[in-house]
Amino acid sequence: MNRIKHYIKEIVTFFIFITIITNVISFYKSNDLNKEPLNPINLTQLNGEKYIYPSDKPILVHFWATWCPTCSLEASNIQKISTQYEVITIAVKSEVEEIKKYMHENNLNFKVVNDKSAFIASEFKIAAYPTTFIYDKNRNLVFVDVGYTSTLGLYLRMFWADL
Repeated sequence: MNRIKHYIKEIVTFFIFITIITNVISFYKSNDLNKEPLNPINLTQLNGEKYIYPSDKPILVHFWATWCPTCSLEASNIQKISTQYEVITIAVKSEVEEIKKYMHENNLNFKVVNDKSAFIASEFKIAAYPTTFIYDKNRNLVFVDVGYTSTLGLYLRMFWADL
């Protein structure tokens, strides 16, 4: 029994350590990002529709790529949050057919804009993927995450942005 407690303690300690390290890395990587209020730019989604920015609710802007392994781990989290909050995702340096295939194979249906040339990513000064910006209803930046973020973490940040 003592051995089981020891292993559980070690596992919990490991996860706490990893959480702290990933948050420190995220904070460090986010220092160079564009932290200005969200200035709407013309975005066309994969389905051909123009993206309309909401005027009365927070928005999550998520940069990802089909070739990014961490993005693949986080995709289901973005899918879940997109069912309750306003989410626009920007697929960077990816081909349209790759994005469509990726979305289909992973049962994803969140809004996607293709940024094949990484122009939009450069405007936000993105250096690593995934990167997530969360803006309040007044389009002020309230959170930035670089790297993996859990579903719970996303929900808590969006809830806070919605206050």
